[in-house]
Amino acid sequence: GGLRPGGARLACGRGHSFDVARHGYVNLTAGRAGPGTGDTAAMVAARGTFLGRGHYRPLAEALRALAVQHDPGAPGLVADLAAGTGHYLSGVLEALPHRHGVCLDLSVPALRRAARSHPRAAAVGADIWQPLPLAACSVTLALSIFGPRNAAETARVLRPGGSLIMATPGSAHLGELRQPLGLIGIDKQKLRRISGAYRDWAQSGLTSVNYQLSLDHADLAALVTMGPSARHISPESLVTRIRALPSPVTVTVDVQFRVFQRRERHARP
Repeated sequence: GGLRPGGARLACGRGHSFDVARHGYVNLTAGRAGPGTGDTAAMVAARGTFLGRGHYRPLAEALRALAVQHDPGAPGLVADLAAGTGHYLSGVLEALPHRHGVCLDLSVPALRRAARSHPRAAAVGADIWQPLPLAACSVTLALSIFGPRNAAETARVLRPGGSLIMATPGSAHLGELRQPLGLIGIDKQKLRRISGAYRDWAQSGLTSVNYQLSLDHADLAALVTMGPSARHISPESLVTRIRALPSPVTVTVDVQFRVFQRRERHARP
């Protein structure tokens, strides 16, 4: 059922209520999430540091351009799925001043930052693998930036004609760091799984963003700590591995953006 704001809480018609945390987000998760699925405070802080230095600015610029290009103009939210700190959603909302957005994420430290990411963005605790706390057809533009994907739920909340913009790492992404730092490799079956999950969607194109960064040891530490590889490398081991590299080191950024449109549903005769 629908939720309505009242004071510092959201309430439904059946009397259930959810408190808005003092940091500005509301947690609407249902059940217990799997272990290791929410970013830790250290991961969130590292992401803020790394993104704040502008290293991924070309990715944010490419995303904004795609959002403007594929905004259908119809009413609806911009929903960032597994949004983290709301960094990318904030840029999209700046490019689309008529839109409001919602950051969906499991991590409480991330939600605290996401709640302050933009005046027109809300932060909601939610598990992307579970039913999303959004009404059907309430979203006009969905974002999936390096996060988990739930095609069925995205199709439910996205209005017909709406778009999903997805970012995934290319084969060369951070390639110089995989072996020396022990980073998680690129899943070779990812594109096949994406194609299967979104086979009923219309894909409008592929945008590749490729460039090189010059990163010092502090940048490398933030880059690794903010991502999933941090769960498999101890802080002590990471420090040792980084010290063995030159400073600065050249690192390749290779990211692919895909845009999927939810097809219009036609009534049966």
